[in-house]
Amino acid sequence: MRLRPLIVSTIVLALLPLSGPAYAEDPTPTPSVSPSETKVEEGLGVDGGAVRAIVELTDPAQNAPVAAQATTESVDVLLQPPSQPFMVVEGTAEELARLSEDPRVTSIHRDRTYSPVDVGPNLKLIGADQAQAKGYTGAGQAVAVLDTGIDEDHPWFQNRIVAEACFSAVEDGVQSLCPNGQTSQIGTGAANATTAKCLADGVNLCEHGSHVAGIAAGTGGVAPGANIVAVQVFSRVDDEDACFGESACLLAYESSLRQAMDYVTALNQPIAAVNLSLGGELSETDCDTSEEGAIFKPKIDALLAKGIATVVAAGNEYFEGASYPACVSSAVAVGANDNNDVIAPFSNRGATVDLFAPGVDVESSVPDNRTAVFSGTSMASPHVAGALALMKAASPGTPMTDLINKLKSTGRPYVYDVNGTQVTTPRLDLAAALTGAAPQPSVSQSPPTMPTDDPDPEPGPSDSSGPTPEPEDPGDQTPEQPSTSSTPVPLPTVTVTVTVTPTPKTTAQVCTRGTAAAKLTAAKWAVEIHRSSGTIPDATLTCYLKLIGKSSKVFPEVTKASSLGKAYRVLKNTKTSKAKLDRALLTAWLNWAHGTNGTTKLTAAEKVRLSGKSSATALRKAAKNVK
Repeated sequence: MRLRPLIVSTIVLALLPLSGPAYAEDPTPTPSVSPSETKVEEGLGVDGGAVRAIVELTDPAQNAPVAAQATTESVDVLLQPPSQPFMVVEGTAEELARLSEDPRVTSIHRDRTYSPVDVGPNLKLIGADQAQAKGYTGAGQAVAVLDTGIDEDHPWFQNRIVAEACFSAVEDGVQSLCPNGQTSQIGTGAANATTAKCLADGVNLCEHGSHVAGIAAGTGGVAPGANIVAVQVFSRVDDEDACFGESACLLAYESSLRQAMDYVTALNQPIAAVNLSLGGELSETDCDTSEEGAIFKPKIDALLAKGIATVVAAGNEYFEGASYPACVSSAVAVGANDNNDVIAPFSNRGATVDLFAPGVDVESSVPDNRTAVFSGTSMASPHVAGALALMKAASPGTPMTDLINKLKSTGRPYVYDVNGTQVTTPRLDLAAALTGAAPQPSVSQSPPTMPTDDPDPEPGPSDSSGPTPEPEDPGDQTPEQPSTSSTPVPLPTVTVTVTVTPTPKTTAQVCTRGTAAAKLTAAKWAVEIHRSSGTIPDATLTCYLKLIGKSSKVFPEVTKASSLGKAYRVLKNTKTSKAKLDRALLTAWLNWAHGTNGTTKLTAAEKVRLSGKSSATALRKAAKNVK
């Protein structure tokens, strides 16, 4: 199987000039590197096997000739988007290196993937009820929802879906969610979220998009008069490694997102905002100059030039920053608050976040004419997208940048500390932005803060008491929110459908980092991860592995650590220098997910691990430095 279960965004890293004598435990000779290989993302196919990658070209006219050349060199061409300066291929590291020698190729990088950001009173809190009472409904504008598709006949949408499209990547183990089974589809029904491929074990995997669309522009949402452009950008993955123990999950490939954003840019109808309730790698600062940011920023800027804002969920990792592509400076990054005007414990925060909006216990539409209650920055982002539809409908001639700035300037200021620095981020307030209501006073926030001290490790089994046999992979787990220092926000026991018929709520726990400052050793993490032998719940540990998958370039992309059993084997393996570095890296990432700060050393060590030139000495030094 050639699937690359990548759930993070990456940046190109310069090859480190590391060298040294080979050791018996690492018999593989150090390969020579030609100048053309600098075009290839570091770590791409480093451990062998074919990988899926995007080949950037000098201009769209080179697509066909370069694709023909790639085919003659045994590189599989998977996608050739028309009029696009890139194509998607599958090949080994050696094949991609040869392809990069073509002067028409500017760079080659992995086709990154993104996962959906985990998922009444909210409208009143932001003053949407007052805006709607004065006739602001968003009529004449549209919100484009790039997500998992939409339930087209749901009563909340009332025939206001004006355009549909699907861009869904395929490869071994990955299926298209386009109804026609192809990698793209345009027209009515293209974004249908009720197809057979959306179903797995009786669960609709595609309900996320309908919930997001309902918040932005459903009859119970922020802009109940706005139209909806529904674009399916996800693919179905049937691989437990990629899905962290689940039999199936959804991922959106970068190539699909790029096509979808261009599709929206080319539409000739009034669109106020594009909503992206998805995310990848985390960034503490704006990411415009990173490789990934440099790809998405022109797309976001092109939309903005047409008066369309790109509104993105900041992420649910309890992180001082935002995930890609929310970290792009011209995107509108949205964090989540609860209905008591408090920052949600799971929400990312800090200077890269532009606005907060309700994201806790939000009821909205899901397939089969139902509603459900979800929490997450996925739910906060469409509040802002819908708000911009109201703003643009009220003042269609005002530049979108001015409308965004008005939402920021009239929002209720949240004042809080991030790493010792005071930050002020506005919470969406449509009453002040649209109806003339007085802006609300600032409110000091006391969100759970990451501990800065490093006390003794948590009490638990001693290093010598850990199990020695390797366990079988644990069975599927249902992720739950790891324990934090805050009081959990209770979910209601029922939701109500549009026909006022009680239905069971959909339980949607948010997977987020822990708040423990304790650092555990590799041996103690092995005890925790071994089946039923530790004190941390398996569901919490599975959540930690998911977070590591979003932030690390090694796990599970190069080294499999997507299940508790595989992670245990990494922690117990010390046979080679690479294995020792993997063990040290996974230990450090687990400590990060558990609540310790700092990823600088981890990033540096991962550069060494991903470089094909790293000697055994360099690998051992990196393992020592990461501790």
